[in-house]
Amino acid sequence: MMSRLNSAFLSLTTHPEFGKLLLRLTFGVLMLFHGVAKVQHGVGWISDMLIAQGLPGFIAYGVFVGEIITPILIIIGLFTRQAAFIYAFNILVATLLVGMGKFFTLTNVGAWGLESEALYFLGGLSIMFLGAGKYTLFAGKEK
Repeated sequence: MMSRLNSAFLSLTTHPEFGKLLLRLTFGVLMLFHGVAKVQHGVGWISDMLIAQGLPGFIAYGVFVGEIITPILIIIGLFTRQAAFIYAFNILVATLLVGMGKFFTLTNVGAWGLESEALYFLGGLSIMFLGAGKYTLFAGKEK
């Protein structure tokens, strides 16, 4: 009985290519929300933060690459590994600039203070290592 249940479960859930698509769509769409917010509200506050750290303010416009262009590339499956690397790097830089004060903190519900940042970063790395998979607008084009 258990063997048949396990076999049925495995036949329904062993779809790694669909898993790659789900991962790409989830992380791509969620990051795109961040990018759209930057388009709507600007990146002046990011520029100010960079200047306060002794960095040139124009670097703030790089957020559009990390939060709009790379998520779109990840969603459609074009240059997925490269886009995911840039995506993860964008999260790492944002975390270093903004979130490091939360490194040793827990939220009121017991979550790590950098939980969201860690999930985005590790999701980006996972996509980078897995690649686009076969369900993409550019199937067979990416190696």
